[in-house]
Amino acid sequence: MSHDFDCAVLIGRFQPFHLGHAALLAEALRRAPQVVVVVGSAHRARDAKNPFSWQERAAMLSATLNEADTARVRYAPVRDYYDDGRWTAAVRKAVDGDTPPRRVALVGHAKDASSYYLQRFPGWTLLPLPAQGELDATSLRQIYFGVDDDAAADALLATLVPPAIAGYLQGWRTLPAFAPLRAEHAALIENRKRWGGGPFVTVDAVVEIADHVLLIERKHAPGQGLWALPGGFLDGRERLLQGAIRELREETGLALLDSTLEAALRGVAVFDHPDRSLRGRTITHAHHFAIAMERLPKVAGSDDAAAARWVPITELAAMEDRFFEDHFHILDHFLGLTAGAVGI
Repeated sequence: MSHDFDCAVLIGRFQPFHLGHAALLAEALRRAPQVVVVVGSAHRARDAKNPFSWQERAAMLSATLNEADTARVRYAPVRDYYDDGRWTAAVRKAVDGDTPPRRVALVGHAKDASSYYLQRFPGWTLLPLPAQGELDATSLRQIYFGVDDDAAADALLATLVPPAIAGYLQGWRTLPAFAPLRAEHAALIENRKRWGGGPFVTVDAVVEIADHVLLIERKHAPGQGLWALPGGFLDGRERLLQGAIRELREETGLALLDSTLEAALRGVAVFDHPDRSLRGRTITHAHHFAIAMERLPKVAGSDDAAAARWVPITELAAMEDRFFEDHFHILDHFLGLTAGAVGI
């Protein structure tokens, strides 16, 4: 078979892989001898929007292919940098490898505003495909987690995903991760009913002392049990710095004077990516405090924190898949945890 391109690229989160994705993958295999599937939102903690690890998603895709096509597909996990430039560079490096392909096709479907990434690869030929019915991974997750009758959910999903994926989802439901994610899905729905979809304003604190950073363990869903920065919602009459210090004290009991913290403030950054939080449009202001002390002050989890802990900065990179929402990337912004790392 002759091909129009040396390589075809398919980018997606595939949470889960459905018949629309399968049509895109089939077109990629038809147009090039080698296909790179860029698996987005890699290396992050499971949540109701991203329940499956990148390895599980790669296994799903592989289960739908025959032996010959399996040998033609390579999977490239790419993390969410919440920075378009870094993300685009990561995708290009993942596709190029050691020998960049000369003729590259990008296969995709522009479903909504979130598909703007398809325009970020000049030099690649965009091959747009029309929508495949009303398929949408968000709706599939609503069925998977939101329909209480598992048999009814399976019957619906069987009409929307390849047979191998239907079986995979049935089996995955028996794993320990499923029940907490179903509970989180329900909690998020109730949260939206009560508070709406935002925008909300929050504050977070990155406190650095003696090569350690102060983290909390979240007490409640979403993200129960995950590590996070001390922080929360801004009160109506607070300045941002005041709110960050208040939340820091409430959740960790850190007994330092306001003046000490204010003098140690090294930077403030706004994190406003529309998809950074499952709770709705949430814009946070992260405050970086670098405090010159040799001994770590005592801390204890309180309020919305089940625990508080000083963590060596050298250990943070290995904890990436245990962080709440984009808090690892907030730390990365201030501390350079992924400096030099692209993609994997």
